[in-house]
Amino acid sequence: MQRRLIVMRHAKSSWDSEAAGDHDRPLNDRGRRDAPRVAERLVELGWAPEVVLSSDSRRTRETFEAMRSVLATLRGVEFLPSLYHGSTEALNDALLAVPDDARTVLALGHNPGWQAAVYWLTGKSIEMKTATAALMECESPDWATTTTRRGQWRLVDTIFPREL
Repeated sequence: MQRRLIVMRHAKSSWDSEAAGDHDRPLNDRGRRDAPRVAERLVELGWAPEVVLSSDSRRTRETFEAMRSVLATLRGVEFLPSLYHGSTEALNDALLAVPDDARTVLALGHNPGWQAAVYWLTGKSIEMKTATAALMECESPDWATTTTRRGQWRLVDTIFPREL
């Protein structure tokens, strides 16, 4: 089965917030504008996710909430503390729990981990600015075997919000 993974960095957040720390920073106006535009583009391309795996930070939660109404095919979302630091290993572990009947997964997280994850998965280096989404494909019978080898995913497209 063709598996599809969207690795997306959270939308633009505010550094001017009164939030107690990095984990609690909210989106700014640009972030609230960009997130649904990226979701609309995913739908236009036929890449609407069925499952979302997200960091549990405020800015990733707000990014998801700004995208949610556009994502009609969504079956479930998980907010995972392990994705806050955005490592490739944490992403691999999260993918193990995805139901095998799900074809497209959106992983919502942070840099520098997401940029490193895209490189590990595809062998391609892309700049993961805020709200950038890397669209990847991999032929695999299940999600458990999608991250067993470096470079086994093919980078199909990249969505940059500034180009929308």
